[in-house]
Amino acid sequence: EVQLQASGGGLVQAGGSLRLSCAVSGFTYDDYAIGWFRQAPGEEREGVFCISIADGVTYYADSVKGRFTISNDNAKNTVYLQMNSLKPEDTAVYYCAADAFYRSDGSSRCLDASGMGYWGQGTLVTVSS
Repeated sequence: EVQLQASGGGLVQAGGSLRLSCAVSGFTYDDYAIGWFRQAPGEEREGVFCISIADGVTYYADSVKGRFTISNDNAKNTVYLQMNSLKPEDTAVYYCAADAFYRSDGSSRCLDASGMGYWGQGTLVTVSS
């Protein structure tokens, strides 16, 4: 059974940093993708960053370019979202999710929430001004 466990949210001042972790279990192969999504109150869920586990290709939203990075630790089965230079508009509940059958094909479809079959619980990130 595939399970995702997100952690690392909290309260931080604008300009600060946080690192979110997504512990992944249940996959017996590497052809899947992990994405980070966020949802602010009253807003639609937004794809932030995603990574193809098989080849490490990543995709990101323009809103986080140059501030966020994603990484994968295969030994720990954990995907990290490093968030720097945080802004109040980054405030949201952050979710990690998995697309169970995925190979990077040059498109950013792993940023599309509708393609994700497994979801972890959210972790709240609050950025104060």
